[in-house]
Amino acid sequence: MVKPAAPTKQKSLADDDLLKLEKMELSDDEDDFQYTNVDVMDDDDDDDEADFQTVLRNLNKEKDISSTEKAPSPVFKGQSGSGGSNIPSRTISTQVRPSVVDDFIRNFLIKISMPRTLDVFNTEWYELMAKGKLKEEDIGIVPDIYLRNQSLDDQVKALRKQLDETKKITEKAKGTWDKFRHQRDVHKMHHQRVVQEKNSLMDKIKKLRKNIAAYEPLLSELRTKYEVAMKEKMLMRLERDRFMAKTDALEAQVRALEQKDSKGSTSKSSPAKSSGLKKIKKGDTKLPTENAPNPNADKTFDPVQIKRVELVKVFQGHQNSIAAVAFHPKNPVLATVSDDETWKLWSIPTCELIMSGEGHRDWIAGIEFHPRGTHIATSSGDNTIKIWDFVSASCTLTLQDHAHPVWESAFHHDGDFLASASMDHTCKLWDLNTGKCRKTFRGHVDSVNSVCFQPYTVNICTGSGDKTISIWDIRSGLCVQTFYGHQNTCNSVAFSTAGDTIASCDADGFIKLWDVRMVAERATIDGGQQPLNSVAFDKSGQVVVAASDDGMIKMCNARTFEYVSDLKGHDGPVQSVKFDPVGRYIASASSDLLRVS
Repeated sequence: MVKPAAPTKQKSLADDDLLKLEKMELSDDEDDFQYTNVDVMDDDDDDDEADFQTVLRNLNKEKDISSTEKAPSPVFKGQSGSGGSNIPSRTISTQVRPSVVDDFIRNFLIKISMPRTLDVFNTEWYELMAKGKLKEEDIGIVPDIYLRNQSLDDQVKALRKQLDETKKITEKAKGTWDKFRHQRDVHKMHHQRVVQEKNSLMDKIKKLRKNIAAYEPLLSELRTKYEVAMKEKMLMRLERDRFMAKTDALEAQVRALEQKDSKGSTSKSSPAKSSGLKKIKKGDTKLPTENAPNPNADKTFDPVQIKRVELVKVFQGHQNSIAAVAFHPKNPVLATVSDDETWKLWSIPTCELIMSGEGHRDWIAGIEFHPRGTHIATSSGDNTIKIWDFVSASCTLTLQDHAHPVWESAFHHDGDFLASASMDHTCKLWDLNTGKCRKTFRGHVDSVNSVCFQPYTVNICTGSGDKTISIWDIRSGLCVQTFYGHQNTCNSVAFSTAGDTIASCDADGFIKLWDVRMVAERATIDGGQQPLNSVAFDKSGQVVVAASDDGMIKMCNARTFEYVSDLKGHDGPVQSVKFDPVGRYIASASSDLLRVS
């Protein structure tokens, strides 16, 4: 038995310690302890002994209770005991509070059966407490190893979780790095290939530069020859103009002398006559008063088989670009004009030269056959229109009243009148029997690029750079109708054989079909991105062709308003395209060659 030696004066301190012991909770680990009653052999202090016995009884009771409840079972708070008294509910503690240092030492000494040491410890402990040398902050508590282990385990779990997350991030980073490495290798290989190609191209460029350097002396020589030739050409042109001026002056003097001798009036035109034109009259030719019946209005013609069109002949007819072509109304003859200031007649389909002529002072832009087929009219950049006779092979009439180059001309169906379109924003009507300008049609605000007669009527149609198409009455000289719809310069217009439809093309590459009776647009056909320079109908009025700057001829269906196909063969821009009167051939002229399909 352990006998604690506690003096009487320390009664109050012992009471406090006993209260602390009553509040202690014993864990299941102390079930194997053997508790015995401690007799306090102090006759002087019976109260202290009774208090200590009470403490031991309480401890034994708690030990018995804890030993009977080793298996954990939930017990709800608030259960009432037997007999109706409020007994505290027995619960399993979910948290173990750390032991105080002195209690820990006492329990340890009791466990290892060291009572004398326990007595000495209690004596010293209470003395120090009574003297006030021990403070609570100095004593502290004994850390619970389970709580410590739990804390460390939580830390380990948190660190493992962080480690797993870090591994995932590392795997992703590794995959991204592998992808970047692969892309780097691909780009490196591509770069090496580009470098090789660059080196190859550099070698080729060096070779080309060497070749160019070898050709430079030849180019310089040719450039010098060209400049000399141009100077000689200019000198010859000046000399020619001087001689022509002298010739005109002499002709004027001769005419003046003839007028004095004959006391009569003569025409302003050349006195040469031919079988095709009527004899020059003293008065002006009477303008037609009404439209003539169109013999083709009620007829039906077979359309051109677009898919069967093929190239027949290719030949170079002029020394410079060919600007326009025209078919003879009755015979298989083709006429061409060029920037070399000449016109030529060719047989079809052999394309043999029949006749040629020159006389204009500048490039020739348009050509047209007389309805009887005995004359042609050429319009030129020298501001004139010339009428040529096939029989005499000479110019029979020169019409000069325009202030700027003349683009195109067209004969009336009876052959007595000619309409011309000029860059001076006007269209003129000429009397071929007197050589006079009968009407000037003003209304366009830009160059008049194309002109044609409505078949067997007194109306003419003009297409202008102001994006409009106008119909004029030659009797009154007034504009009858104007068609709006083009977004760029209108380069060419053409009537169908029946005279009820107009086809026009513009610099945006669009072909438009217009209804003359309804004064409305029928359809718009896209002919590509390049400008269209010329447009024409076949005899049936069901097929439309257009000459394009991309070197192709656009073929369209005028009934379904569809773009059908291209005719390829030219290397340069196509300037003009026409159908022959029978509908068997298509002639196209370009900056490179003349082709017949």
